[in-house]
Amino acid sequence: MYQRPVVLYTNGRSMRSWRAKRLLRRSGYHFEVLDTRGHPEMLTELLKAVHHELVLPYVCIDHRPLGSFGVLRTLSASGGLAHLLRDKL
Repeated sequence: MYQRPVVLYTNGRSMRSWRAKRLLRRSGYHFEVLDTRGHPEMLTELLKAVHHELVLPYVCIDHRPLGSFGVLRTLSASGGLAHLLRDKL
């Protein structure tokens, strides 16, 4: 089934990163994990795209910034995540 690309920016092995990965896996979504530790250029690029506070883990869908784990969890519970990842916009 078609799915837009998902990138999860993390800062290592935090509990929120683990929960975000688990939520995406259990929902059946494929995603790429980018660990930002030791790579300040990744954070610089992400900060350019995000116009508000950056909280890791941070999720981007189809090269667009979505938000932190809280946003991901809320969208998943409401069904909005499936719409963003699989439906036509």
